[in-house]
Amino acid sequence: MQLSAPAKLNLCLYLGARREDGLHELCSLFEPLALADLITLPTLTTPGGGQSRMGAERDEVVCPGVEGENLAERALAALRERGWRWPALRVEIEKRIPIAAGLGGGSADAAAILRLAAGEVADLEEIALELGADVPSQLTPSLALVRGAGERVERLPEPASHAVVLLPGGGGLSTAAVFAEADRLGLGRAEDELDELASRLRAAAGAGASPLAYAELLANDLEPAARSLRPDAGDALDALRAAGAPLALLTGSGPTAFGLFASLAEARAAAARLDRDDAIVCEAGSAGGVR
Repeated sequence: MQLSAPAKLNLCLYLGARREDGLHELCSLFEPLALADLITLPTLTTPGGGQSRMGAERDEVVCPGVEGENLAERALAALRERGWRWPALRVEIEKRIPIAAGLGGGSADAAAILRLAAGEVADLEEIALELGADVPSQLTPSLALVRGAGERVERLPEPASHAVVLLPGGGGLSTAAVFAEADRLGLGRAEDELDELASRLRAAAGAGASPLAYAELLANDLEPAARSLRPDAGDALDALRAAGAPLALLTGSGPTAFGLFASLAEARAAAARLDRDDAIVCEAGSAGGVR
């Protein structure tokens, strides 16, 4: 069995106050990308059908390039703690989503593992939130308005076709460090302002339009903090705009910069003008092409 774990793009991210649990109130639009990690479960069987691999006695997660325990491993352990009775699994993850790049790759992998237990383990949403703020939204990859610290997910209609050019910038930017820098810089909005922005985003995105139709609503409040820690992120934004991107932003906590385009052909043409080896061109949505 092979599972797809799509990257997520923050089309916008509005930052609110820090909560007592240390997390921040947010208002964001998430959408999945065709760019996805590939998760393989060799010779998978169903409960009662024998072990998933010869001689398996315990679960094993193999993810080259990721040292130590990862979110997929924690997701599998959480399912076992709640009585999930599938045979022991060997999970092999092929990382295609850049690591620590603000694209939610680890969260996508964890959500894909949780989906294996859909209908068999209760409260998957609760487990997802325990794993990380981005995981609940990725249980069902789709355009979504996300509130709270990530636990309030409102699914929205599929948007009109559009594409992105991603410039990952080498990844390696800690989400926790970016939020800490945002606190140091005094960034953030009042709750009533987040509510108003959520209402406007719901109305705009709820009509199924391309995000380019409401580009004036799209911004990332974490950008100053990310650029404070990684000034080169600003260079990537400038490059995307020079290449013709109608809208260029950082996604999530960065450092990945993205440019939105009306079509895959326009995105590919812009990537050619950029002439950068790290550029990734893909369609928005959980299906479609990646270059």
